[in-house]
Amino acid sequence: MRHLLTVGRRHLIRHRGIVQVANYKPQKVQPPPSPPSQPKPPKKPVSFSLHGESWEDEYNWMSQLTDRVAMRHMDVYMEQEEKYTEAVMSDTERLQSKLQSEMASRLAAELSTPPVRWGPWLYYRRVEEGKQYPVLCRRLASLHEEFISNKSPAAGFDFTSGKKIEQKLLDHNREAERFGGYAYEEKSEISPDHRYLAYTMFDKDNDCFKLSVRDLNFGSLCSKPHADRVSSIAWAKNGQALLYVVTNDKQRPFRLYCSMLGTDAEDVLLMDESQENVHLSIRHTKDYQFLTVNAFSIQSSKVFLINAAEPLSDMTLVWESEANVHCIIEHHQGYLYLFTDASIQGKPVDHHYLLYSPVDSSCSPRNWENVFVNDQQLIIEDVDYCNSHMLLVTREGRKYGLCSIPLPLANGKVGAPLKEFNPQPLPLPDHVSQILPGPNSDFYSSTMRCTITSPVMPDAVVDYDLKSGKWIIVQQQNLLYERTRVLYGSASSISSSQKSSISKNLSGNEDDDITWNDLSDYYACEEYEVSSYDGVSIPLTILYSRNKKKNGENPGLLHGHGAYGEILDKRWRNELKSLLDRGWVIAYADVRSVVHLFAPSTISIYLALELMTF
Repeated sequence: MRHLLTVGRRHLIRHRGIVQVANYKPQKVQPPPSPPSQPKPPKKPVSFSLHGESWEDEYNWMSQLTDRVAMRHMDVYMEQEEKYTEAVMSDTERLQSKLQSEMASRLAAELSTPPVRWGPWLYYRRVEEGKQYPVLCRRLASLHEEFISNKSPAAGFDFTSGKKIEQKLLDHNREAERFGGYAYEEKSEISPDHRYLAYTMFDKDNDCFKLSVRDLNFGSLCSKPHADRVSSIAWAKNGQALLYVVTNDKQRPFRLYCSMLGTDAEDVLLMDESQENVHLSIRHTKDYQFLTVNAFSIQSSKVFLINAAEPLSDMTLVWESEANVHCIIEHHQGYLYLFTDASIQGKPVDHHYLLYSPVDSSCSPRNWENVFVNDQQLIIEDVDYCNSHMLLVTREGRKYGLCSIPLPLANGKVGAPLKEFNPQPLPLPDHVSQILPGPNSDFYSSTMRCTITSPVMPDAVVDYDLKSGKWIIVQQQNLLYERTRVLYGSASSISSSQKSSISKNLSGNEDDDITWNDLSDYYACEEYEVSSYDGVSIPLTILYSRNKKKNGENPGLLHGHGAYGEILDKRWRNELKSLLDRGWVIAYADVRSVVHLFAPSTISIYLALELMTF
């Protein structure tokens, strides 16, 4: 009986299944959800007229930061934009999460700048955990050498064990409390006697930079000087006097003052420029013997000299040229050195050159002579000084160089080609894209700091001892190198010529086990000269993964720039590593206008980004 019931039940279930199949109707394919509508901010046209032209700005209300109603509308609109972005990008959440994890793993662990040694002190900035703004600190180097470690590129100062001997000079988080929750520092200068710190902070309520001076022995603010709208500052008289330039209500730097610290005397007005097109700036020479006042206008460029020991004395005009030129004057043992790009005999030049003149020259106008013969092939990009040497950043074509020359210069050689000065070359990695001299505040130290950038190497902060020729990497992110080596394995694709060039660069420091931690084993950097549609030759730099090269199949990202002939910043960027590892090609075009480029290589560049220009 149970068996018959079971058979009947199976038959009924089978019958119902047939009925269900017979009555089944396929469901209609649901259309994809309609994309969210893009938010549109309200339009409130405002009319403007200037230089005979009139126009309407429909979104001028967005810039009215003091209008509370407008800012509430702005908050609502930004929330709508965020929701719209989330909806449009919702199908890429997994990819976003993966990329975020990749990029987070490459962030540098150090939240501190490498310490700069100046006299007896080590100065640096660091960010405390959970705080938004950095803190300027210092330590006595002579008493705490055990906390300095430069053997590893990622190391620098042992901040954990050395915290107890740290002196906080300026906490930007406390400054933010003074200035309404916002802290932005424009200028900061330690006095040459290490007693005072002068700095300017942006006052959001008054829309200007406010000058403050802090006594580092007591940590308190000095009673003077206090000034608003300060654009530049410079110390004089070994830290007893501070000179500063203020702007007018149109933000034109037009007045120069001198404040004597430790006195009740009023600040002295040294210069008042009434011409509306003249802008003033002040700076000190590296040895603190002189101050230079630059007065730039649309007609001319002038530089005045002030004796730092007597800042209230008369200033002397030492240089005058056409408008819109770069003029930096330094002093070394009785000679003034001028680094400029002013025209030569009325003919404009597109490079800088170095001049010199005795301080006590009685000629009027002052006679300036070339330190080196102008060489169109060997360009001097930058120059720095210490008491014993001159540091030169040079460039031949697209290849950068770094060398030093002993000071003072031999009079018999002045005016000769640079090579006749027997410059001492300093080691550099391959594919250098820029060399940036550091603060190098200690004029009497032969150690000079530079930051070396490259498309295939994380930035390296390097200290060069110009007397001994020794060098050491003070700070460089090497975590990236280790993880790339794990990703790609051992370097097998690097050529013998590349190995020899790398070993040659390191040969100047054979006693030290130092490597540049570059990524050229895994990423190739190639340089080309490409003709644009109008026949102009454009320098093109291409970066790609050696393991992901596919002829004609790689997507690409092209960076371009078209303003004032400036060279693109081609330093290594961690965020591009995710693209390179996925086979993308990164290209940099140093252009002066928007052009269409095609590289003469086997790699096809797909223009994924338009050239950026003004």
